[in-house]
Amino acid sequence: MADQLDPSSRAPRRGWERRQIVVAIVCVVILVVFGSVLTVGLLNRGVNNAIDSAIAKGQRAPAPDFSLPVLNSVPGLPTAGKKLTLSSLRGRPIILNIWASWCGPCTSEAPILQSVWDHYRAKGVLVLGVDVKDLTGDALTFHNTYGLTFPSVRDGEGNIEGPYGTTGVPESFVIDRQGRVAAALRGPLSDSGSQPNLPSFLAVVDQVLAEPRSST
Repeated sequence: MADQLDPSSRAPRRGWERRQIVVAIVCVVILVVFGSVLTVGLLNRGVNNAIDSAIAKGQRAPAPDFSLPVLNSVPGLPTAGKKLTLSSLRGRPIILNIWASWCGPCTSEAPILQSVWDHYRAKGVLVLGVDVKDLTGDALTFHNTYGLTFPSVRDGEGNIEGPYGTTGVPESFVIDRQGRVAAALRGPLSDSGSQPNLPSFLAVVDQVLAEPRSST
């Protein structure tokens, strides 16, 4: 009633409402700017979501090719220091694992990858590690410490991360005989816990192995 009799008493309330509107506008502007900066940053890094997008549609995107120096080798591959090109392995199923010696989860994943290599090696599947943003000595020590016998290549600058759309390490991919990505695991392989992902990941490996070599 007093407000109706005295219009000047509304001034403080109107001033408060104006401040709320200004604060809301500023917050929206900040969010828009932050989103734009994040988007530009991702674009500048060359992050590619083609792999995940294709898998979500039940399709397989071509695995981005690379040519990287071999960290440690196995018979049939270039020797240490020589470059290995992914496309040269076409016709062979590949489990591509992106890792680093400084990566905590990679330490628990390493024995799992070794057991996968031990099991699938005779079936023609190649487990291939890609060591990123690491020192050669540290990477070799990691291999020796965990008794890893599968081959790895070294990507000191982490250039593979953008094309494969990685958000961290470790991440693993199943690549079929035609050089297409059949599965992408954004995180470490696990064979225990409440939700082990190893069985479903290996199911894709088995599927790729069962496919005809001439499949397109």
